[in-house]
Amino acid sequence: MQAAFIDIGLDRTGFLYVDDIDTSMSMAQISLPEPVRPVVEKNAPTNLAIENLVKEGQTILVQIAKEPIGSKGARLTCHITLPCRNLVFMPLTDHIGISRKIEDEGIREELRQKIEQLRPEGTGFIVRTVAENVTTAEIEADMEFLLLLWDDIRSNAQRATAPCLIYQDLDLVLRAVRDLFTDSVNELVVDSKSMHERLLNFVVTFAPKLKNRIVYYDSEVPIFDAYGIEVDVARAIDKKVWLRSGGYLIIETTEALTVVDVNTGRYVGKNNLNETIYKTNMEAVEEISYQLRLRNIGGIIIIDFIDMEIEQHREELYNAFQQAIRKDKNRVNILKVSEFGLVQMTRKRSSESLSQLMCEPCFYCGGEGIVKSRQTICYEIFRKIYRDNRKADGKSITIKVHPHIANTLAQDEAHHLRHLEKTTGKEITVSPAYNLHVQRYEVVWDK
Repeated sequence: MQAAFIDIGLDRTGFLYVDDIDTSMSMAQISLPEPVRPVVEKNAPTNLAIENLVKEGQTILVQIAKEPIGSKGARLTCHITLPCRNLVFMPLTDHIGISRKIEDEGIREELRQKIEQLRPEGTGFIVRTVAENVTTAEIEADMEFLLLLWDDIRSNAQRATAPCLIYQDLDLVLRAVRDLFTDSVNELVVDSKSMHERLLNFVVTFAPKLKNRIVYYDSEVPIFDAYGIEVDVARAIDKKVWLRSGGYLIIETTEALTVVDVNTGRYVGKNNLNETIYKTNMEAVEEISYQLRLRNIGGIIIIDFIDMEIEQHREELYNAFQQAIRKDKNRVNILKVSEFGLVQMTRKRSSESLSQLMCEPCFYCGGEGIVKSRQTICYEIFRKIYRDNRKADGKSITIKVHPHIANTLAQDEAHHLRHLEKTTGKEITVSPAYNLHVQRYEVVWDK
């Protein structure tokens, strides 16, 4: 596997892949006590086996790269990254990066030069999209904050006893303001007085210009009702998504991947069939891109578009998809439309999806999405009676089942029950039991 399982104090161990281990000397310069330093020497080859990089019982500093999802433990990395509003700091990596969404080459080069002049030697910084038009003073302030934060982390690591939490990022609300509250957002509406004051104090330090766009909502009408959020939340976890044209999407997620099926639905179009299919698929592209962001769906995604016979249409759909994903902050890779109308893509997953956060497996079907049919359960009962009849004593049989199954036995399967009575020589009574799961039953042999 070329990986190590790390005890980070959670119920499940974290997963540290060999490529996520820093093999440079800088990792040994983080001022941790000798026992927690990596055993790798300077200029060590990067293709070392995992057992040559970490040892059992060794203490190392790691960061959670992907939160635990389902049955999988957290994905860990030794390549530490610390985000701020304008910058992402990589204390152990010598690198300068500029957000790909900053397209002006002149601005990109200017930002690169600013970082080069300000950063400590051997460290790395990524300039975030929101920093496209910030001043040098703002960049310098962010850099100073991140350097002090890294000093605190190193200091805390020296005193800590593993496994333990050294540093935790901002909570959800503050993180959303830092990462998502850009110039494209008109205002942030908050219905909590204490949270409103907390946000104001936060932005005064990090982004003072945002202060006037944070609004306190004070009304008897619940904020979710006033802004129609309740309906939007319900739609965001529904597997069926309607398109404006009358077509619709079906979005289903398994542990391995997510499948999106595109259908024309009520849309029949005004022209020929090829044009109807093309318009439905093109409309679906924008909606799928939006739904993936809204639902925070990551991992492998397969999209089953309606088959298009015209090659130009397939090419235009692919180009439109490439354009649509530019709005996505997560890394996305897309392959061209296959002959079967399928698009394969991946979207970086670092946390749980919206449905994983807001939903839980169905207590009735256990998350399977299906239960056995009534007829299937009836035949299971018949087979059990045939099987047990040879060794069971008693003059009669009572079948305790869910009322739905009792109804099926009494009506659709009544002739089978009569045949069973003749075969076994025993009187059979069906007893509805409301407390039983629809798939559970009891066969009682009465003496």
